[in-house]
Amino acid sequence: MMQRRMLTKEDEAAVGADETEVRREDQDKINRFSRLHQREMLLEDELKTKAKDKEDLEEISNELELADEDDKIPYKIGDSFISLPLPQVQELLSSLTEKIEEGVSTVEEKLSEIREEMQQLKVTLYARFGRSINLET
Repeated sequence: MMQRRMLTKEDEAAVGADETEVRREDQDKINRFSRLHQREMLLEDELKTKAKDKEDLEEISNELELADEDDKIPYKIGDSFISLPLPQVQELLSSLTEKIEEGVSTVEEKLSEIREEMQQLKVTLYARFGRSINLET
């Protein structure tokens, strides 16, 4: 969470003294950083959702290990539940877990790329504007 504070007289004077003109390319970089930050937050939420889904599937798989081999298990497909044999349900759950793991790795790769680009933009913008700009997320 970002904390707000009052500028001291020295900080206020320093900000006014070394004000740098914002060029079009600087504004483009600031806008790019903002869009990347928004995307980063969305991907983090997606990652949390996928992690929760995976955890739920693992919990269900563990519960099914206690079921009898001959039982028919209700499995949700779309809006309907279909009774399937236990081995088939376990196979479907494991394939679904693999899909989620692939999705998690894809999202993590995207997040890594975004954070790398954000870091490069931070370096560039802080080099140009110093303390006059706040890019902390």
